[in-house]
Amino acid sequence: MDVRVSDNGARTAPVAGNAHTISGLIPGLVWAFHIHDDGSAEQLPVDKPVASNHEGWRWLHLDLANVQTRHWLGSMDLPSAGLATLLTDNPHQQLHFGESLIHGVFADLLRNIDGASNDIGHLHFMMTDRLLISGRHHALSSVQCAREQIERGACRLPHVAALLELIVEHLADGIDDATDRLAIELDQVEDGLAEGSPNSARQKLSGNRRIAVRLHRQLSGLRALFHRLERQNIDALPPKLRIAVGKLAQRLDDLDHAVLELRERGHRLQEELSQLLTEESNRHLGILSILTVLFLPPTLVTGFFGMNVKGMPLNANETDVFWATALLIASPFVVYFIMRRIGMFKSRRTP
Repeated sequence: MDVRVSDNGARTAPVAGNAHTISGLIPGLVWAFHIHDDGSAEQLPVDKPVASNHEGWRWLHLDLANVQTRHWLGSMDLPSAGLATLLTDNPHQQLHFGESLIHGVFADLLRNIDGASNDIGHLHFMMTDRLLISGRHHALSSVQCAREQIERGACRLPHVAALLELIVEHLADGIDDATDRLAIELDQVEDGLAEGSPNSARQKLSGNRRIAVRLHRQLSGLRALFHRLERQNIDALPPKLRIAVGKLAQRLDDLDHAVLELRERGHRLQEELSQLLTEESNRHLGILSILTVLFLPPTLVTGFFGMNVKGMPLNANETDVFWATALLIASPFVVYFIMRRIGMFKSRRTP
C-alpha cells in the first residue's frame, strides 16, 4: 500500500511506477554521476548523451528553471507522481513513498559565490532503486556539498538511499553553520547592548530574528516529514530505498532545539533593546522638558514687555531697557536655581 506524507499531514493518491531508464542528451543537466555497484562514483559529461544500459545507478541533477528541461521531463516515461513533484510550484515541504518510488520537496539554503546564504530555496527529487533525479530553480547548498564530497571520493554510496541521506546530512550541516553565524551575530548584538549603544544593534537584531524564524520554519517542516515517515511501514520499501529515518530525525530535532534557543535569545535581546530605547527616549524627553521650562520665563518677559499699551513698567527712561534685559537674562537662572533646590538635577544612580 502506497503512503504519501507532506508537511501539512495530507495524504494523496497512491503512487505507481517502477525504476525507469533514461538515455540521450538531457537539457538543463547541471551534473550527473554514475554510481557503480561498489559505491564508487564516476562523473558523467553533461554535454553528451547518457547511455541507457549500465550497472549500478545514477544521480541526475537538473535546472528546473530551464524551460527545455521541464519539457524534457514531461516527455519522459517517468512515474506521474514523481514527475508532478519535480515540476510542482508548491513551496510546501513534502515526502512521498511507495513500493518502488520516493519523491518529495525539501527546503534548503541557497548558495552564492561566498557559500551558503541565509535565503531559502527548494530541492525537488524523485528516486527509484536505480535512479535519483533532483532539480532546483536556484543553486542550493546541500546538493553542491554532496557533489563536492562525491568528487573528492570522500564517500561511497552503496545504494540510492545513501545519497538522499548524504544530501539531508549536508542540509543539516548548512543549517548548523547558519546557526553558528547567527549565534556570533547575537553575541555582537549583546555586546553592543551591554555597551549602551542600542542604535547599532537595532537593525542587526531585527535581521537575525527573521533568519531564526525562517530556519525554525524550515526545520519544523522537515522534522515533521521524517517523524511521520518513521511512523509508517518503511520496511515495505526495497532495501536500496530504505532511509535511515531515525538518525536523520534525531539530527534535525537537535538542530531545531538549537534554533529555538537562538530565537528565544533574540526575543530577550529585543526586549532589552526596547527597554534601552525607551530609556533613551525618556532622557531626550526629559532634556527637552527642562529646556522648555528654562526658556519659558524669558519668553514670558519678552511677551510682557512687548505689549504696546500705556502704563507699562520700565518704559519711562532710556536706561530701563538695561533693566528689562537683565530681567530677561536672570529669569532662566532663577528657574534653574529653583529646579536644583527641588532636586530635578540630581544624578540617578543605576541599580
